[in-house]
Amino acid sequence: MPAAPTTPTAAADRPHVDVAIVMESTYPYLKGGVSAVVHDIVKGNQDLTFGIIHITWDADSPHEDLYGMPGNVAWVHPVYLSMQAHRDDFMVLTPRMLGMRSAARRKLAHRVYDAIDAVVDGDPAPLWSLYDEGMNPRTQQYPLWALLGTREFMEATRDRLPGLGLPLVDTFWTMREFFSLAYAVLGGDIPSASVYHAHTTGYASVLGAAGARQNGGKFFLTEHNLYVRDTVNTLLGRSMALTLSATDYRTFDVTPQERAWMAWWTEMGRFTYPSAEVISYLYPKAITEAADLGAPVEKSVVIPNGMVVREFDEVARRRIEALPAVLDGGPDRVWRLVFIARVVPIKGLADLITSVDLLVKRGVTNFSIDVLGPTDHTPDYYMHCRDKMKLLGVEDYFVFRGTVNVRELLGDYDVLVLPSHNEGQPIVVLEAMTAGIPTVGTEVGGMAQLIDDPLTTPGGRTWGPCGLLVQPDDFGQMADSLQRVMADPDLYQRMAANARGRVAGFFQLEDAMGAYNRLYKELAGLAENTLETPPAPRGKGRHLPTPRRRPRVLDLTVFDEAREPRHTTR
Repeated sequence: MPAAPTTPTAAADRPHVDVAIVMESTYPYLKGGVSAVVHDIVKGNQDLTFGIIHITWDADSPHEDLYGMPGNVAWVHPVYLSMQAHRDDFMVLTPRMLGMRSAARRKLAHRVYDAIDAVVDGDPAPLWSLYDEGMNPRTQQYPLWALLGTREFMEATRDRLPGLGLPLVDTFWTMREFFSLAYAVLGGDIPSASVYHAHTTGYASVLGAAGARQNGGKFFLTEHNLYVRDTVNTLLGRSMALTLSATDYRTFDVTPQERAWMAWWTEMGRFTYPSAEVISYLYPKAITEAADLGAPVEKSVVIPNGMVVREFDEVARRRIEALPAVLDGGPDRVWRLVFIARVVPIKGLADLITSVDLLVKRGVTNFSIDVLGPTDHTPDYYMHCRDKMKLLGVEDYFVFRGTVNVRELLGDYDVLVLPSHNEGQPIVVLEAMTAGIPTVGTEVGGMAQLIDDPLTTPGGRTWGPCGLLVQPDDFGQMADSLQRVMADPDLYQRMAANARGRVAGFFQLEDAMGAYNRLYKELAGLAENTLETPPAPRGKGRHLPTPRRRPRVLDLTVFDEAREPRHTTR
């Protein structure tokens, strides 16, 4: 097993691998849904070799391997975003190192802004040409970064960005900050791999696309959630459930600095999307959501998360044994509800506290809620939740149990409650489903496909809902749904049976890992192009928004001219 590094090692010292997985501040040093999926991918593809490129802030960031990486992981390569980690290299760059006279420097500065304008217009090629000339260590002719300290670059910034609305000094330093972040990601060698698999847009996607360009590999992007949308919503303090388009940074009523950062994140995605050979999503609706941010739909495929059903046999047995008590317990039975997530704003615990207050005021008091998950990621929010419980007098209904082994405890609970403002295709919901536990949650991300949409097998068996979904921030609707589940034993029994059936029929880990394996091998040239994925669930039209053109790799979908989603299977 590779040791967790604290200092960078030269890329040239890393052996070539089949797949370099590019992560931003997650696997293998942070637990979470995306990290769990990546660990499953590595474990589930033992016939391939992997490297992990881990983008984080600096050497003081967490670097303890929390997963025990499998033996097919050859290395972990850190990339630091902080300029302090690159200060010695970055600060030695001087205009003289360009080897250009003033006129050539002025022309180059305007080429940089021309290339940025081309990205905005949908053409990343000019910026990639500049990368090859001035950044790519395989082809570099001059150090482009040295341009940042020139008078010509400042003059071009003044002339080309008058509409940004910032004073010239602020504009210059904003652009210098953007370019310094780009330097941190692109300023050196990237370890060699046949496939670079980034699990977000943003910096991971830029590095993955550049790694493929440097080393003659292929770039593969997976959107576990829509990173650009989520980052911009966080920047602006908006609800994480709100959508975003590629043009919103031009029209939103925001400060000039916020507009600049919105543009940075949005256009970074538009720059890297076209470089991907394939873009995979966890749920079908994400395809059209990503298209609004500039992702090409013709490259889209759906590879959902999955579970190993047999690993939950014991937990499911415990739930079956508990079912008579649930059905016959009457109004005096105490329902055991569970909230499983980090205690952070996006997961909505404060909203759940309001819903609990409504239930108690209605006289519904026969329940308790265990909170499973770390409380130290956003301490102020945790204290806000504790204070809110005390203020409303509902603290006795909650028990904080911290970071625990969820699977060991899952069989103790009747209902999973997930009031999130934003999700992709949450592993915790799949775990609860595999155990036969209904979910009451919010209709965000891929939750409708997991919980609510009818799913029909090729043999014609249709599985109904395995929980109830409400709109984010609707405290009354959440209280209504919890009350309904606890008051209707027949409904509970149907949803519990559907939960495990939906996973067994449509969300098996083996199927997902097989799809990744075939995709990796095709992209790496290790296998014939015989790639297929399991048939996607058949059901309501919203299941599969689909590309206008047949996807090059996975033939999952079609797209009609009216952009109305229509599902097909092979």
